[in-house]
Amino acid sequence: MAVSSPFGSQTRTRLLIAFELLRQSYARELARLLEAPLSVVQKGLASLERDGLIAGRLVGRTRLFEINPRYFAAKELRDFLDRLAAAKTDLKRRAAELRRRPRRTGKRL
Repeated sequence: MAVSSPFGSQTRTRLLIAFELLRQSYARELARLLEAPLSVVQKGLASLERDGLIAGRLVGRTRLFEINPRYFAAKELRDFLDRLAAAKTDLKRRAAELRRRPRRTGKRL
């Protein structure tokens, strides 16, 4: 039985939920978090950006994405995604375990 998705596909919905949990991210990190192939994540990001739901910007050589703050219903979208994220305990756990800052040189793992 197929599960419906409010944003057109499971990948798009999971990406938006990930943005609600992480605030901003890049394709490779999202692929790791969602345990999905990088090409599928890149396709989903391109689709969401084309529809205006997310915005990307270059930081050095990395393209960072976030929910588009200029989207006409950005606040409502974030509220809805927050409610969807509440049911995704496995995704919330993996997002919390992501290392979000560089490790100091010489520091042990």
